[in-house]
Amino acid sequence: MKHTILAIALTGLLAACGGGDGSTPDPTTGTFNLGVSDNPADAEVVNIAFKQVVLKNSEGSISFDVSEDGGLKHVDLLTVQGAEVATLVSGESVPLGEYQMCIYMQKSETANADSSYVETADGIEGLTTNSNGSCGGVGAEDEDTGRLFFNKSFTIAAGTNTFVAEFNLAKGLQAPHGAHDYWTLKPTSVQLVNISDVGAITGQISPETMASCESAAVELGLPDEYSPAVYLYPTATVLADMADFRGDEVPYLLTEVAPISSARVNEITDESEAVIGHEYEFGFVVAGDYSLGYTCVAKNDDPEMANTPEDVTDAFFIHVDEQGLEVTEGTSTERHFPEVFVPAN
Repeated sequence: MKHTILAIALTGLLAACGGGDGSTPDPTTGTFNLGVSDNPADAEVVNIAFKQVVLKNSEGSISFDVSEDGGLKHVDLLTVQGAEVATLVSGESVPLGEYQMCIYMQKSETANADSSYVETADGIEGLTTNSNGSCGGVGAEDEDTGRLFFNKSFTIAAGTNTFVAEFNLAKGLQAPHGAHDYWTLKPTSVQLVNISDVGAITGQISPETMASCESAAVELGLPDEYSPAVYLYPTATVLADMADFRGDEVPYLLTEVAPISSARVNEITDESEAVIGHEYEFGFVVAGDYSLGYTCVAKNDDPEMANTPEDVTDAFFIHVDEQGLEVTEGTSTERHFPEVFVPAN
């Protein structure tokens, strides 16, 4: 799985203060880099129409217009993946200090390719967010503006500061429901991580593992429309306790453990476009110990409900697990399903 990165690069400049005595001045600004990463839900396109980025603190706010050629900056989170970067802001100096951040997007409850939207096999539908309000940005309170607010403070220090705002779309992208025919992006599903504190997890899924999961799905009477994914859990989470994503108001029971994140399993193809394997990747994982779970029915994980193997029409289950993963800063940990699997490529 490759993760989306939207880079907001604010280049810090060291202020030249003092005389010409050759001494090194204390820096007053630092380099700020922000990436936006996603773990995509069951969608073909998740297009965000970005409007502006605002950093704020007790001294006021700094607003950055991210428009492009006079229009909004459109980014499909599912295509800007891996090491690719879609830059929102660059070449800006930021004073040192503590900040909070808001990202503003244009929202639309109707299908509109000029705004934010989600595309599935059935076409496009509107995409909105239920967070509004201003962080000091011009036009932030416009009716069509949604706010993604990060209330966790972060520090801009001297030198380079690189952060990633990671969208957990499997948890925070809600499909149309009830009388609503539009998608909703929940701002609470976004977390900000310091790139210096994170590593990565990569691996491949053996054909036998995938086939075994699909057979288990057939035994439960599920249709043969599979959606393979790998779920990330806290350390020592045993297979029986690996639960689904669910709404904040839906509790986890007994020993159930909530996933931290999830990653799609993508096809690996050769030069002739023949499928030669399946891989996943978590791009930004805070250093620590973890467990992993594999499923082939990720599309049955409704982020607002509790989904279990006992569900009649949309059963969800984690099929197999991998334990004892150690993620260290700045490195990529490789773990296949199963661990002893040796990929041919």
